[in-house]
Amino acid sequence: MRFRRRNLEDPAKVTKILHPPSLDGIDHKILRLLRADGRMSNADLAAAIGLSASACLRRLRQLETSGIIRGYTAIIEDPTPHSRTVVIVQITLERQTEDAFNRFEAAVRQCPEVCECYLMTGASDYQLRVEARDPADYERIHKEQLSRMPGVSRIQSAFAIRAVVRGTSPAWVED
Repeated sequence: MRFRRRNLEDPAKVTKILHPPSLDGIDHKILRLLRADGRMSNADLAAAIGLSASACLRRLRQLETSGIIRGYTAIIEDPTPHSRTVVIVQITLERQTEDAFNRFEAAVRQCPEVCECYLMTGASDYQLRVEARDPADYERIHKEQLSRMPGVSRIQSAFAIRAVVRGTSPAWVED
């Protein structure tokens, strides 16, 4: 279950994320505390790092505006172990042109079952993480959505058995 989709259509946002501004020790403390508790109030966050509430809020807004903090989410543990099927999908396009990439990316943003999509190097052009109710539901997604996306020449799918590591924090955030 997702509450909000991240939208990276804005090239300025993508540039900010790929080239984050320099972070100081206070920024790293804010990020570390929010990784542990994303619902921490601004007052508690400010007290934990030794800033006034207004200075802390100003820093937090700057991290959000720069794209370092892209959003907030809830990580939900599914009560039933097999309620969602995770499928890792590799997609190869017919042509590797800017127009082909743009058309495919616009289409994949419209597919609600695609949780993540990455432009890749190597044998395939894109790697997707798709969530389906079960294999039959994935067959529907494959047939009705993925195979109809513009420029798709090959789709390879692998079903996940179980999650071993699931994380939300980037490696570049210092502890």
